[in-house]
This record gives sequence, structure tokens and C-alpha cells, in this order.
Amino acid sequence: MTVPAAAPGRLTEIADNVRVFVQPDGGWCLNNAGLVGGGDDAVLIDTAATRARAERLREEVLRVVPRPPRLLASTHFHGDHTFGNCVFPEAVVVAHERARQDITASGLHLTGLWPGVCWGDLEVVAPQLTYRDRLAVHAGAVRAELLHPGPAHTTGDTVVWLPEQRVLFTGDLVMSGVTPFCPMGSVAGSIEALHTLRALRPRTVVPGHGPVGGPGLLDDNEGYLLRLQRIAAAGLAAGLDPLETAREYGPGPYGGLLDAERLVPNLHRAYQEALGGERGAPLDVPALFAEMTRYHGRLPVCRA
Repeated sequence: MTVPAAAPGRLTEIADNVRVFVQPDGGWCLNNAGLVGGGDDAVLIDTAATRARAERLREEVLRVVPRPPRLLASTHFHGDHTFGNCVFPEAVVVAHERARQDITASGLHLTGLWPGVCWGDLEVVAPQLTYRDRLAVHAGAVRAELLHPGPAHTTGDTVVWLPEQRVLFTGDLVMSGVTPFCPMGSVAGSIEALHTLRALRPRTVVPGHGPVGGPGLLDDNEGYLLRLQRIAAAGLAAGLDPLETAREYGPGPYGGLLDAERLVPNLHRAYQEALGGERGAPLDVPALFAEMTRYHGRLPVCRA
């Protein structure tokens, strides 16, 4: 089945010298990006999944700043946030050290999951600059802090915190109206990371996917993850595997979120941790994607 592409995103200002590029509706591969500062010192946060969408982002950026950003922060390795890096050759790409490893290892693998998407001419651009725990960058008068919260959405996540503006770019550690996704990271680690982010007391939260919101988004995501742990424990006690548990309990109160089929791979991570596994230990992602597709009854919808 051919699914029509979603509408292009647009860059809008949410605080002084802080803009966000939101791609509705926020489902698979329709991520958000950000632009901090202006003039010669702008910093871009993430790009987009396809060549066309990344070029749209570039057009939007150059609509508000005179020159392309010289620094590009990647919040994690997934292709919807990094494939468009090649459209910004002027920028030095910065990310957590684990994200560089994962970007290099995964390459363009994501494109094979949805062969019907027009990905365009893409080239993998890994970070040239990495950090381990935290890094401060300055976009003109705006100070941005790059923080690594530990294994959460992935093992190499970065959140970008603007302390003066109290704006938090979370990458996919937080979703808005979209189901969380952590089989490549950690359920428990995600919950701990949300506690860390809450302590920052953000006023505005820019999620990895979906509409910009406030700190209540942290609570919404935590609620989903806590339920995930509860039903994983119940499934284990009943002798069910993750797919059986997903069919038994379903998404429950979170059924209205986009991409609810993510329950299956999320449960695999919750099971792995409940059984004492290391946070972020590799799982067989292609197998999880195939099982998620069986649960969903069809290939998950990607409208990039």
C-alpha cells in the first residue's frame, strides 16, 4: 500500500532566538528539529529523514538566518534525525560518543524498513565532534547545554537544554501524542532520565515527535513507561512472552497515541530488564520490527 507523504514542516519561533521545525503528525520518521541563535552562530538540532524534507528544513533555516549553521547537534543515531545531516555540509556535527558509533554502524539501514518511501540521495554523515557527559555550546547570546542522560531512547541520547529560555529539546526521549519507543535503549533508564529532565524545571518541552508542549509531557511519557513495566511483570508472572502480553493487555489508556504497535518491541526491552539484563544491551531489532508488524497486522505507516 502506498501511503501519501505528510505535509512539510515549518520553522516557528517559540522563544527569543529559539525556533522549532515540527513535522506533523509526528508518526514514524516525522521528527522535529530546532534552530538556536542566529546570524553566524546558529546551532541546528537534528535534521530529517529524507533528502526532500532535509532540503525543506534548510530552506526554512535560511529564511531566518543569513548563513547555514556551523554546528549541528544530533540527539541520537536514528536516521529520521540524522539522514539530513548531508544537506548541511557547512556544519560540524556533534553528538554523544555512542551516537557516533551507532550512526556509523547502522548506515542507511532504516531505508530498508520502508522501501516505498522516497528517501532521495542520502549520505551518512557521522559526528565529527563527540562528548561523554555534557558539553556547553554558545549560539550568539544563547547558551545551550548538551546533556547525556544515560541509556534511555537509545544508549547515546543527547538532550539540549537552554537554561535562560527554559526550553528543553528532548530528542526521542519524549514524545507528544506519539507512543514512546525504547527497545534500543532502556525502559528503566528512560524513567530515570525523565526525573533528571523534570529537575531542570523546563517551561517549554520540544519532543522528538509531535507538538511542542510543557513539562506535562514528561509525566505523560513516564506514565506510559510505568505501565509498560507493570504489564511486563504481569506477563512474566503468567508465563507469557512479550507478543502474548501485548495481545493480552493492549495499549490500554495509551491506545490513542500514534504508533501504538510499538508496545511489542517496548515490551521486549521491559522483559529483558525485568530478567536482569543490562540496560541498552543489543536486541534483535529486525526481528522485533517483524514481530511488531505481525501484531499490527500490516507494516507500520511511515509518511516521510
